[in-house]
Amino acid sequence: MSTLSNVTTRRGESNPHSVRFAPDAFPEAKSSKTGVSVRYVPDYENITESGGGKNWYVFRASYGREDKAADYIAADGTHVYIAKRYTRKMINGKQKKVLEPLIPNLLFVYTNEDKADEYVKRTPALSFLTYYYNHFAQDETGKNPPLTIPYKEMENFILATTNQSEHLKFVDESQCHYKGGETVRVIEGLFKGVEGRVARVAGQQRVVFSLSGIGLISTAYIPTAFLRCVDTE
Repeated sequence: MSTLSNVTTRRGESNPHSVRFAPDAFPEAKSSKTGVSVRYVPDYENITESGGGKNWYVFRASYGREDKAADYIAADGTHVYIAKRYTRKMINGKQKKVLEPLIPNLLFVYTNEDKADEYVKRTPALSFLTYYYNHFAQDETGKNPPLTIPYKEMENFILATTNQSEHLKFVDESQCHYKGGETVRVIEGLFKGVEGRVARVAGQQRVVFSLSGIGLISTAYIPTAFLRCVDTE
């Protein structure tokens, strides 16, 4: 996943708090409390091709305890990601920027089926954690299976959200006024590398992309000069 190696966070931060890995996952990795640079996100395609059997599972943490769950899971040696953005709030009469989850209560965990089951079903310290289920599919018993996110979608999601822009939006289809059906790639700026469709959201031109089974996310405003049609490459 070489594209992620060039991602920088807002204000040039190299260690976004929304990316958590085990302290010893990589030689230069930081602690699970401070997070780790996106350049340490592993090459998921190569792992899959080698038979690693891992997927990006979506977990739900009740009562806003996703950070607590992420700290535990990272300390256990498993890759976990929480998408966050800055928001402006009035605190003690003053407006302040606060870092909050883009999609409340959800965290994304890269692991195998057995380990995912262990976290959700057999770990007392994570009793508040459940699967986020795929309501568009059924398993052999007729039940909805745990939702997993395709690798390319997760890569795009991470690229779009690690800068923690306050203008990121989790949006409904009705809020998106698409300009065409072509897939575009952002070639400059904070969202460089992100792919999606051009749409007008909240009065601005943005790039909107899907996270399967969850919904749509839009970037901040993107100038036309920063866009390239993927189909013509």
